[in-house]
Amino acid sequence: MRAGEYDRYDRIRGVLAEADEPLTAREILALVEECDECEAIDSPHRVATVLGRRAERGEVEVIAGQPYRYRLET
Repeated sequence: MRAGEYDRYDRIRGVLAEADEPLTAREILALVEECDECEAIDSPHRVATVLGRRAERGEVEVIAGQPYRYRLET
């Protein structure tokens, strides 16, 4: 895994850890963008890609629907 991917996941994971409910990729992106010091994530698609990879490892749950929602596995 590249360092940039780890950094993106770390920020996304932080947002999900603080969430009371599953979030969409767009909602996650909006919360990540509130960090002024963080490198930008370019799109909700990038968020979904990062989370999809982590879901394959069992770290994230993907809730199918329109749109997909994400939460950390507990």
